[in-house]
Amino acid sequence: MNSTEAAVPTTDAATRVVAYEQPLNERMRNFLRLDFLYQQAVHHHTLPDPWSTRAAVSSLLEILAITQRGDIRSEVLKELERQMHHLSAFSARPGVDSARLKLLLTKLHRMREELSSVGALFMQKLRDSEFLNAIKHRSTIPGGTCEFDLPDYTHWLNQPDEIRGADFANWLAVIRPLGDSISELLWMTREQGRTRREVAPNGIYHLTLERDVPVQLIRIVLPRGTDIYPEISGSHYRVSIRFLSWQDAGTHPMQMSGEVPFMLALCT
Repeated sequence: MNSTEAAVPTTDAATRVVAYEQPLNERMRNFLRLDFLYQQAVHHHTLPDPWSTRAAVSSLLEILAITQRGDIRSEVLKELERQMHHLSAFSARPGVDSARLKLLLTKLHRMREELSSVGALFMQKLRDSEFLNAIKHRSTIPGGTCEFDLPDYTHWLNQPDEIRGADFANWLAVIRPLGDSISELLWMTREQGRTRREVAPNGIYHLTLERDVPVQLIRIVLPRGTDIYPEISGSHYRVSIRFLSWQDAGTHPMQMSGEVPFMLALCT
């Protein structure tokens, strides 16, 4: 898989690192893309200007497009069950923080119940919205959502922030059980990653994965502020990482020729 599409950079300001993530199965690809769009929608929803509202609506429409291609809700419920079963197995181990474990299991149980209760067609209300469908239809045309194409959209965007915000909050509430569950599952997946220091000779690193311990996500961690970034490709069994040196937006990046130290996390 081409990592330029799938590798999702996430920043951690507290530890001054940047992590590049590569999903190794379709479920994790969908989860990462949906979480990216969900966080983007939530972020722009908090900003009061119409341009941010446009960005939030675009993210919402992309979420609807992804979730229409398969039963994402069922996949999330399965993963919640798997993680709950995995955590329950820790309860009998010595040294486990039982209070924290109970709190986490309670949170996952609540998310599972909320997502189960909304039903399989919980997004149908958004898909049936004439207003959102008109924006979706025109969004396939470059610049198709400008004023003369969608005067009703422009009129809504010019409403006071309280009105726009309330409408979008209602739409966001529909997808929130799914979005919050995916965010929690991704956090748990990352937390369970086995991290180790590695070195890529001549900027190239190959990794063979164990077949009996399926890895869902690869994380490459580099110091924040470095000019180096990875291109990652791989499958369930083998991963290749190529480290490139960033020049600027007008110059083609160059492959590193020396040793590149990095942190590698395998998340199951």
